[in-house]
Amino acid sequence: MSKFLQNYIMGFIITLLLISCNDEKIKPQVDLTMEEENLPIQESWNSKILFTENGKLKGILYTDYLETYKKPKEKLLKNVKVEFYNDTGVKTSQLTSKRGKIDDATQDMYAIDSVVATNDSAKVKLESDELMWRKKDEKIVSDKFVRITTETEVIEGYGLVSDQNIENYVIKNVTYQTTTSSAKK
Repeated sequence: MSKFLQNYIMGFIITLLLISCNDEKIKPQVDLTMEEENLPIQESWNSKILFTENGKLKGILYTDYLETYKKPKEKLLKNVKVEFYNDTGVKTSQLTSKRGKIDDATQDMYAIDSVVATNDSAKVKLESDELMWRKKDEKIVSDKFVRITTETEVIEGYGLVSDQNIENYVIKNVTYQTTTSSAKK
């Protein structure tokens, strides 16, 4: 290789090094649209929360993912399962949904998307897109479409008030009702 070509390549490499070694600092971009209030103050995976009253177990909530927010004071849940217990500690009913929410001020729980609530002893199945469990009176309520299936009938309609065991319920606007084949025997 000729001396001229060697000097040219060496000059080119030195020029590249000088250009790449400048003092200008690269500043990371900051997303100014994110506000602290919109970020969860706590996150949890594969959580289990016990609900008690006067030392008695009332319910157990299981969730794959939980995030707690300061404003509004709430918890958002993904893949939810809640087991309800009576005063003697026996499991009476169960509720599952894809999403959920707990209002920390009232302790009301919302089940959202593909909601199924069952009472195995009464053989009742309740399906809806959204239900709310009110802590103050331990009622399950909804203003959405609901379907209740028992051994003897299927009832569909809009609006529901039920005890948490799904034993005593009222569908406000019934749109369909039929008896099942097991009721006709």
